[in-house]
Amino acid sequence: MNFRSGKLSLAAAGGLALCASLHAADSAVLTPAASPLPGVGFSLLRIFGALVLVLALFLAGVWLFKHWQRLTLSRGRPPKLNLLEIKALGNRHALYVVGYEQQRLLIASSPAGVTLLTHLPEGDASETPVTPTPPSFARALQQVMGAKS
Repeated sequence: MNFRSGKLSLAAAGGLALCASLHAADSAVLTPAASPLPGVGFSLLRIFGALVLVLALFLAGVWLFKHWQRLTLSRGRPPKLNLLEIKALGNRHALYVVGYEQQRLLIASSPAGVTLLTHLPEGDASETPVTPTPPSFARALQQVMGAKS
């Protein structure tokens, strides 16, 4: 019995030594000392940088989509269609003089729609288009108060 238990203990000791050497070899392969894992701060910095880059690209795309016509217009050439004059006639009614190249048109707008009233005599090229300016608050208030009384 003693002899047998001696063999078993010798075999068990050899098996344990083999397992220990295999475990040491596996742990050396899995965690090499030459490549340490990056820190949490560095990973967060990379993620934040990638997020900023994606948002910047998205906003640049939105800006290009919104301003594409302005970028594609030929530079230095004046527009052919101009609004020359505006005359407000009352609540949501107005007359417009519109110029296209040398032609001039008198147009009326109302809640029912827009109507061409007549062709006007041809204008000269020196006419400058008018930029519609909204009335001041005081003038608009006076018009509303005058309409109610």
